[in-house]
Amino acid sequence: MILKIINGILILVAVFMGFKQGYAIFSGKPEMMEMFGKWGFGKTGLMINGTVTILAAVLILFPKTFVWGNFLMAAGILLIICFHLLDKDFKGVMVELPFLLLNLLIIYLQHPLKSA
Repeated sequence: MILKIINGILILVAVFMGFKQGYAIFSGKPEMMEMFGKWGFGKTGLMINGTVTILAAVLILFPKTFVWGNFLMAAGILLIICFHLLDKDFKGVMVELPFLLLNLLIIYLQHPLKSA
């Protein structure tokens, strides 16, 4: 029971972060434009990436789409990690790594409302 509560809190954190980052990417905040711009993303690319991030956050909430949402979120984070590695920006990798591990952890713990 305690594990389900902890996992529920972790899921809410991941969903909140997904919405927050997805909206920042979608709306083209200057720091997002700068970061993604150096990797060749334009305004349309940012809007698509932000939309996918927000969609992934919504999918995480429901037991039937939980794994797909986490997969999309982890794939987006992994993409950013790969771009940081191409730039040899290990600080950027270290910033993104906990978020990737969070998605993997909540996949391992499974959705708390999933019926047995």
